[in-house]
Amino acid sequence: MMRVLLVGATGTVGKAALGELSRRHEVVTAGRSSGDITVDLMDEESVRAMYEKAGKVDAVVVTAGHVHFGPVSTMSPEQFRKGLNDKLMGQINLVLLGQDHVNDGGSFTLVSGVLDRDPIRSGSNAAAVNGALGAFVRSAALEMPRGIRINVVSPGLLEESVKKYDGFFPGHEPVSSARVGLAFAKSVDGALTGQVIIVA
Repeated sequence: MMRVLLVGATGTVGKAALGELSRRHEVVTAGRSSGDITVDLMDEESVRAMYEKAGKVDAVVVTAGHVHFGPVSTMSPEQFRKGLNDKLMGQINLVLLGQDHVNDGGSFTLVSGVLDRDPIRSGSNAAAVNGALGAFVRSAALEMPRGIRINVVSPGLLEESVKKYDGFFPGHEPVSSARVGLAFAKSVDGALTGQVIIVA
């Protein structure tokens, strides 16, 4: 059994990861407004405080982060930076500040999404962030210390999110939470590193 820190456990993807990982592991949850520990991923001091409270862990899993959906023709630089500051830098903050808190041979698992490989209208911010997360993971894997692995799970539109994003994803075939949960298990329990684990 591993000790897993899961950031963002109450969201749709977070629930999928929690449901699968909690079968075998001790899971400590963290989130902006709920969980065993509260954390703001965009605040470095908050991230440091979370790690101090959590103590040593075998794996860090993050399923949190927001992006801006809207047309490029009317998007402001400030709106575009929302995804960069939140979903991209929030997750990278977890990695940069968390390496000393992960045991030898442990892992980080980040989350991206389908839009960098299968774009939609109004999804350019999400696509840019997802692509950057994949590039970061592939490169960071070359340098992670003490045998620590790092991957990113890239799920398609979840079945539970179809109504929420009604009209945004024409023709996209939804994926089940069970399959998304298994992708996180593949990263945490398996041996992969530097991989974009696609759930399509």
